[in-house]
Amino acid sequence: MSVGIPTKPLKFAYWVPNVSGGLVTSGIEQRTDWNWDYNRETAIAAENSGFEYALSQVRYMASYSAEYQHESTSLSLAIMMATERLKVMAAVHPGMWHPGVFANFGATADHLTGGRFATNVVSGWFKGEFTAFGEPWLEHDERYRRTEEFIACLKGIWEQDNFEFKGDFYRFHDYSLKPKPLNTPERPHPEIFQGGNSTAARQMAGRVSDWYFSNGKDFDGVVEQLHDVNTEAAANNRSVNFGLNGFMIVRDSEKEARDTLREIVDKANKEQVEGFRQAVQQAGASASDGKGMWAESSFEDLVQYNDGFKSQLIGTAEQVADRIIEYKKLGVDLNLLCFLHVKEEIEQFGKEVLPIIREKEAELPDAEPAPALAQA
Repeated sequence: MSVGIPTKPLKFAYWVPNVSGGLVTSGIEQRTDWNWDYNRETAIAAENSGFEYALSQVRYMASYSAEYQHESTSLSLAIMMATERLKVMAAVHPGMWHPGVFANFGATADHLTGGRFATNVVSGWFKGEFTAFGEPWLEHDERYRRTEEFIACLKGIWEQDNFEFKGDFYRFHDYSLKPKPLNTPERPHPEIFQGGNSTAARQMAGRVSDWYFSNGKDFDGVVEQLHDVNTEAAANNRSVNFGLNGFMIVRDSEKEARDTLREIVDKANKEQVEGFRQAVQQAGASASDGKGMWAESSFEDLVQYNDGFKSQLIGTAEQVADRIIEYKKLGVDLNLLCFLHVKEEIEQFGKEVLPIIREKEAELPDAEPAPALAQA
């Protein structure tokens, strides 16, 4: 299936560092912090550097280099209250949250922030969190069935009165939530993001989600996922936006950028990466077709725990901008970026990389004008 080049300007999101340990499991210096002051300053810098979205991570307990964590929904709301334009995706797990409770939270957050609330619905990869809570750990494809019901309930509650739903995991009887979120014809409910590499994840995205997030992928991997998601969406008379994760290393020369990547991997905490690998590859391999998240990730890939090195956003500002444009030509709508030194490299991206991207975008066929960059 030919996707075509998105005509709208690329959108950019960053990973919120709301868990300790940074965004790589390595002993290399990471000038980043999980505390509130740093997150507030980073969010303000991000919206002044061309970022439209932020994604809060969700961890419920200490695990694999993330000893401490701020809860994702409350921190997401705090970040939005501290900014003016930034949209924040609060990560949430079905099984840990009831969709009615989360829909209520989301509606309130949307009103408090002028319509900037979004969510990333995570089906779950870490069995230890569920068992620690005394919650059942479902098989892979069952987790996605539950997530699909969760998303269907969110959309129904946010859009309808007297909502009725009878599923295998959730049931609603004559339920009305008031006030609803700040819905518009262009955004009938807060945006719903979803990840996952498996066939079950791709099909679910085509049926119910607004955005599909891919872990880091090369060009061939992106083409494959876009084909599957868009085929399922077309069969359901829908369209789905596509986001790609990538770890960005921009330096004055390609050699310096590659040397930084090598240092990250050479200083990896092998015990923690191996523990994470065992946990997530069990989850990914348990998909019915064995194509789940991280099922084919190497040790090096997992030093950045969302396969961010695979996207190869590594080199000079010009080289990284060129690669991002090539991904756009395949059909990528949004780049979800992570960095070694989060705040300062977000600012570097806004000053050095984004202007090149916007220039190259303007040369693409049917390109729409890029938004003006806000001034700090």
